[in-house]
Amino acid sequence: MRILISADMEGATGTVLPDDVIAGTARYHQALRLLVGDVNAAVAGFAAAGADQIVVNDSHCGMANLPLAELDPRAELVVGRHKPLGMMELIDSGVDAVAMIGYHMGAGRPGVLAHTCLSHTILDVRVDGRQVDEGGFNALVAAEAGVPVVLVTGDDVLCAAASDWAPRARTVAVKRALSRHSAVCRPPAATAADIATAAQQAAALAGAGPGAPAPHTVEVDVDYPYLAVRAGSVPGVRVVAERTVEFDAPDAATALRTFGIVVGVLSSGREPDWT
Repeated sequence: MRILISADMEGATGTVLPDDVIAGTARYHQALRLLVGDVNAAVAGFAAAGADQIVVNDSHCGMANLPLAELDPRAELVVGRHKPLGMMELIDSGVDAVAMIGYHMGAGRPGVLAHTCLSHTILDVRVDGRQVDEGGFNALVAAEAGVPVVLVTGDDVLCAAASDWAPRARTVAVKRALSRHSAVCRPPAATAADIATAAQQAAALAGAGPGAPAPHTVEVDVDYPYLAVRAGSVPGVRVVAERTVEFDAPDAATALRTFGIVVGVLSSGREPDWT
């Protein structure tokens, strides 16, 4: 049994503020310890269920956050940038299940630190007309690779939403959202115990099968027209409204790669704050 853990940070135990997830701040180092606790709890649970190989993909921001020395030695770490599939790197390597640890709600939605790839700029993302967050987009990629999503952790809003795109997955709500930057947080000892138990149970859902790749149309809403124009410079991306671009892809993995390029163009082209 090979397990892939995709570890984001905004949905980790105790994270509620931007400084919790921005490298270099005092709160970031504290939050990082909590994320490591969530990840190691998942590793422990999957290992207890008999997993032969567990790979953790650092999936937050620059994707170089998790300290290798503090990772449970039963796991390996994929760290660094420029991964073709980003948060889903290695989903196509023959893994039997994927766990999404520390995930969060998408742009324009309720939930702690809700956003889609960029903290601002992107207002909504739709695949085939259906609103998706990072988890939903990644789950589509996993499904076409024949890999089930078996575990999801984050705030209570994210866990409820996951029932739509990962209906069989075990979920663990590590905090109850009050606003974008506040939550009722459970202590790490409690969340770690629940994550470990859920991971051990979730292992029974593992089992890669044949995927069914299909073409998709992705729409991205941005907060200013000039950003839509900029994103439209990417080959294959069309400006379809003042603040909306769209593109077609033959499968979910290609859609995710193209979306990553659009995100990069939007990020580099956003004007600095001037008021």
